[in-house]
Amino acid sequence: MGSALLLATVVGSGIMADKLAAGNVALALMGNTIPTGAILVVLIHIFGPISGAHFNPVVSFIFALNGRLRHSDLVPYITAQITGAIFGVWITHGMFDLPLFQISTTVRMGGGIWLAEFVATFGLIITIFGCLAHTPTSVPYAVGLYITAAYWFTSSTSFANPAVTIARSLTNSFSGIHPAGVPSFIAVQFLGAGVAYYFSKWLWIERNEPHPPSNGQENI
Repeated sequence: MGSALLLATVVGSGIMADKLAAGNVALALMGNTIPTGAILVVLIHIFGPISGAHFNPVVSFIFALNGRLRHSDLVPYITAQITGAIFGVWITHGMFDLPLFQISTTVRMGGGIWLAEFVATFGLIITIFGCLAHTPTSVPYAVGLYITAAYWFTSSTSFANPAVTIARSLTNSFSGIHPAGVPSFIAVQFLGAGVAYYFSKWLWIERNEPHPPSNGQENI
């Protein structure tokens, strides 16, 4: 449900912004950015106590690596994230009277774009671990604000999420990505998350020690 609502917001706000911006790409991007950052704060608050608010396979993978998520929960979590994200895209197409099944034609490839996705995902993971180390209650706001900022300071507009990347390949709208670009995006997202995990262990080693795995039911 969380992943579906996230993608409905990402894709829906992109469609609405593109319609209302009258060709002004900067204005359309702003209209896409603000709702995305806002909904992340809401979703992390409401689903944190249930599932840990995991909407992102790289976050779930890193939490399993860290011991904050049971390894047996990892595949079900990722399956739910991808399935929910795709469903959210289809629901959004229905709301805007668009064909449900689409393939994006927006090409997002190249060294700069891949570096941007590495940076976006690296920053997301250190944002999460930095907040968990010092002020765990700030995670919803920090993640929402980080993604809002990263939409603008990364050339990729900060997907930073494999489930989001896969789902956005299935919409030929403002927020889409051509399927050919999906594997490279996912690869650099996992690479960025892995580097961020070990960097976070070094930076906050005492505060982010693994503890007995839960079912993800913590405020992230």
